[in-house]
Amino acid sequence: MTAELVLRTAGLGKAYRVFHRPQDRLKQILMPWRRFYVDFWALRDVSLEVRRGEAIGLVGRNGAGKSTFLQLASGTIEPTSGTIERHGRIAALLELGAGFNPEFTGRENVMLSAMVMGLTKHQVDERFQSIADFAAIGDFIEMPVKTYSSGMYARLAFAVAAHVDADIMIVDEILSVGDIAFAQKCMRFIRSFRERGTLLFVSHSPDSVLALCDRAVWLDHGEVRDTGPAKEVCRNYITSLTHDQEDASAFRIRGGRRKISNTGADHRAETPQTEGFGTEVRVFSFDPEGASFGHGGGTIVNVQVLDAERRPAPLPKGGDEVILQIECQAHAEIVGPIVGFYVRDHLGQALFGDNTFLTFRNAPLRVSPGERFFARFRFRLPYLPHGEYMVNAALAEGTQEEHVQHHWVHEAMVLTVSRSSMVHGLIGIPMLDIELEKEDGATPEIPRAVSSA
Repeated sequence: MTAELVLRTAGLGKAYRVFHRPQDRLKQILMPWRRFYVDFWALRDVSLEVRRGEAIGLVGRNGAGKSTFLQLASGTIEPTSGTIERHGRIAALLELGAGFNPEFTGRENVMLSAMVMGLTKHQVDERFQSIADFAAIGDFIEMPVKTYSSGMYARLAFAVAAHVDADIMIVDEILSVGDIAFAQKCMRFIRSFRERGTLLFVSHSPDSVLALCDRAVWLDHGEVRDTGPAKEVCRNYITSLTHDQEDASAFRIRGGRRKISNTGADHRAETPQTEGFGTEVRVFSFDPEGASFGHGGGTIVNVQVLDAERRPAPLPKGGDEVILQIECQAHAEIVGPIVGFYVRDHLGQALFGDNTFLTFRNAPLRVSPGERFFARFRFRLPYLPHGEYMVNAALAEGTQEEHVQHHWVHEAMVLTVSRSSMVHGLIGIPMLDIELEKEDGATPEIPRAVSSA
């Protein structure tokens, strides 16, 4: 059965009048039968169908028309041409704090915004405390929003949108502001929302679209250049960006290598930071008040990053040998505890992690109530791109397939990468060896299997 249609556009277009001189505006008013402007088409001839339960990402360069499409979809602007049908309640997170009155308090803006999105005053009153708790801006909820930081604007705007029972959620880069803990809270909500609603998501990062969306639309100069599965569209978009940045005439495919070898270990971790190529990581302390859940048979009481000698390492570098230590305390008898971790980026994508199950499955540890125990994971710290990362830590009991979750801490620790040599990809792997060689003469002969016949 075909899913219910929630949004349909046909030949949708939006043009803006561009006046080359200020006086041309006045002339246009006085002489409307003449034309003193030129049309700039921000969006032209876009036809799209969106069905309930879909998550669609919009990709494209700045000025491609992504935000214009979302404004049209949400009804904040009217189209110049074409038609648009909407079915269901829409929660739009477009420009930061759009719709907020800067002179009103956070409480007053919550009431106003939620009622504009379709809630009654009684419903807003019932949900206000939950909205305030989600935003987590404390006493600022009673202060004018003109005193808010950009992150506080984002918190309050998202908190309202998360409580209006929307059928369609429209998100335009709002998650790029605010701290990483709140961004991950928003991502958890969006993933939960996807199970019951429809998502339209704009991001300059194809990785973000791939993490959230099933389908993608690539807009270029206001027109649809490609649409289809998110993986294929993002791949084509990235290819286009790379091609535009490179001189296509410089690409050549040739055979043969000149034989000169140079091999060695990966010395990037030893590169002086002053050269700008190192990866600098700052480790923040464990937050015992971080968002968590679990049955409580045991709790995680501390998470630390240590060096190879088990000393605290507040400033490790990419490529360093480190130990992630998770300290736990049992409140009931635990047989075969499973302790694990994930490192996630600001979108909530799990970059890497591990747990103790496979190593100790044949020799399970038994812990009595009140006892403390430690899990230590020794590894070389990957090279991470610039940004913030969250360490999630968990304590469970059972097997990887069937277990009781005693304590899961969503944001146990923050890692901030202030400088990085990473340009592409999610993580960089410390290499054991890197080899670069060229060869004189002909292309090396490829060994062939010898037939026994």
